Amino acid sequence: MRNRVVGFLIIFVALLMGFIIYAFNRAMTEIVNASCEHGSTCPMWGTIDFQTNVSIAIMSFVIIIGLYLIFFGKEEKNISKVEIQDISLKKENYEEILKVLTDEEKTIFESIIDSNGTIFQSALTEKTKYNKVKVSRILDKLEGRGLIERRRHGMTNVVILKH
Repeated sequence: MRNRVVGFLIIFVALLMGFIIYAFNRAMTEIVNASCEHGSTCPMWGTIDFQTNVSIAIMSFVIIIGLYLIFFGKEEKNISKVEIQDISLKKENYEEILKVLTDEEKTIFESIIDSNGTIFQSALTEKTKYNKVKVSRILDKLEGRGLIERRRHGMTNVVILKH
C-alpha cells in the first residue's frame, strides 16, 4: 500500500512540475517577444525550446517512476516478532540439540520450548518437579552451552531460550 501512495505523491509532484514548466515557458515567451528584434530566428527561441524539452523529459521520467510504483512496486511483507517465534519454537527445530542433552536437561529444555521460549525459573521447578538446586544446576549447564539466558526478575530469574 505504501508504494502506491508514494507513486501518487510522485505523480502529483510531476504534475506540479508541469504547471511550473508551463508558467515559466509562458513568461519566457513573453519576455523574448518583447525583447527580441530578430523574430523567429532569434537564438533565445532555441534556448526556450531546449529548456522546455529538457523540463518535459524530466517531468515524464518522474511520472514514469510514479506509475511504476503504483502498478508494479512490490510491497514488503513485515514479519512480526510473534510470527518468528511461532515458526522457530517447535521441538522439531531443536532435535539435534535434544540428542546431546541428558534426560534431565531435555526435560528442562523442552519445558522452556513448550512455554514459547520464556519461563520463570520458579515455574520450571513446579513444572518439572525438580528441586530449586537441581533446576539451577541444569540451567547453569544449558547457559554454559549457550542455549539459554537467565535474567534477574524480582525474586526469581526469567529463563529465555536463545535462537
